[in-house]
Amino acid sequence: MYDSIEMMLEQLKGKRPLKLAVICAHDSEVLLSLKEATDRKIIEPILLGDRDKIEALIKNNNLNMKAKIVDCGSDEATAEASVKTVSEGNADLLMKGLVASSTMLKAVLNKEWGLRTGSLLSHIALFMLKEQSKKNLILTDAGINISPDLSQKKAIIENAVDFAHKLGIVTPKVAIICAVETVNPDMQATLDAAALSKMNDRNQIKGCIVDGPLALDNALSEDAATHKGIKSQVAGNADILITPNVEAGNMLYKMLDFFAPGNSACIVAGAKRPIILTSRAHTHEVKFNSIVLASIIAHEQMR
Repeated sequence: MYDSIEMMLEQLKGKRPLKLAVICAHDSEVLLSLKEATDRKIIEPILLGDRDKIEALIKNNNLNMKAKIVDCGSDEATAEASVKTVSEGNADLLMKGLVASSTMLKAVLNKEWGLRTGSLLSHIALFMLKEQSKKNLILTDAGINISPDLSQKKAIIENAVDFAHKLGIVTPKVAIICAVETVNPDMQATLDAAALSKMNDRNQIKGCIVDGPLALDNALSEDAATHKGIKSQVAGNADILITPNVEAGNMLYKMLDFFAPGNSACIVAGAKRPIILTSRAHTHEVKFNSIVLASIIAHEQMR
């Protein structure tokens, strides 16, 4: 099990550097993260976007980075060229640079040359919080699925469980987060949570233990769960948090990121290849962490 970026970096030593296509790479924080990943021989970057801006940023930041640069026009054209680079086998990974997530995802989902697999795409964030709490946390979905229905929540869980398995978590504990820990017919999220838990009981969701509805406090705190009389294998010991919608996921993600800056990494699951999707406002540390995480997942897929 990978408990830290340092453990992931150790695992990547001696492995071939992966080719990484970066959409709209004309961004200082992106380039700083790529410089570190290149120096550590994790990746070989392919920088797509405005050549003049990319070269100027490399020079102004004294990056001295060896990289292939592909000059593109609009953001849409750059996203298309980047996705095609991956789908045609000329790159192993895709990374979002200074471009809107919607522009990138439109290209990824193109039926002709995109990176579709037939699975739902979902955003997964790994928070490495060993120093602040007992364990690391996987949070999903904070960036793609706006208001997932029951079947989409099932797919989001399956993506997260597969991700956890690749990180060495054999039987991840999945908490379906709601505002309350009891089923309330007036709160659809609690009904979905109860259904997902029963689907897990009946082996319709495999490779994990699912419980819900659980409020955030009793999903993470054994004391809170005990005080509320909740008996569960997941309560107080969750590995994966499933949020009811993108608003809740995004707010929880940004709160965790605010109080533990630099300790997260983000990818998109469900595509043919791992996709690095961080906020344009993220620091180069988070972007570097995400490159490392995506590389681990990619090497696991290639086994």
